[in-house]
Amino acid sequence: MEKPIPHKEEKVFLAGPRSRWNDFIFLNKVLFDFIKGLRALHFAGPCVTVFGSARFKEDHAYYTKARAVGAAIARNGFTVLTGGGPGIMEAADRGAFEAGAESVGLNIQLPIAQRTNKYVKNGMGFHYFFTRKVMLSASAQAYVFFPGGFGTLDEMTEMVTLVQTGKIPKNVPVILFGKKFWQPFLDWVKNSLNEEHRYVEKEEIAIMRLVDTVEEAVKIIEQTTERPFG
Repeated sequence: MEKPIPHKEEKVFLAGPRSRWNDFIFLNKVLFDFIKGLRALHFAGPCVTVFGSARFKEDHAYYTKARAVGAAIARNGFTVLTGGGPGIMEAADRGAFEAGAESVGLNIQLPIAQRTNKYVKNGMGFHYFFTRKVMLSASAQAYVFFPGGFGTLDEMTEMVTLVQTGKIPKNVPVILFGKKFWQPFLDWVKNSLNEEHRYVEKEEIAIMRLVDTVEEAVKIIEQTTERPFG
């Protein structure tokens, strides 16, 4: 079992007000995270970000499919961008590695160390979840979400919100891979949030593109146009 790593900055930040000096130190760490991430992505070229659980093992069907998606992304000329850890992230990076292409892994420091998988060609560690999440979204031409837990759900709903509000261009697709896993969520959004309460509109639900095969995911990615950057 991996040993805990000493990482208290984010926990301290979320605990409440601190001294101005501590706030200054915190802001510098945030800035350093962003500088590292922006520099890495500047040289990465157009990316497709793959999200999903770190808990899938090599023999799981979703690992196999994520590996195939990573290879297909690479063959289409994109850089595979992941969180750099195990599970789905490893599978997508492995697919890119086996296709002879680039991958970028943006790892996170956790109380229980999350190893960077061996298939990442360019990797870096982040102090904070929110800086890492910005970098995972910043350069992507598309987002592919495999099944996962709270972290994956958080990332997925934030990407949808950013597209919904126009912070990310509407031509950047949010692809949900795995109908068995994602369909109940989409049904809840449709029935509870749209039809019952009108919290979201039908066209906003359409931001999420549900697929069940590698071919379906790749077809959507192939149809994406270059994302404009200001």
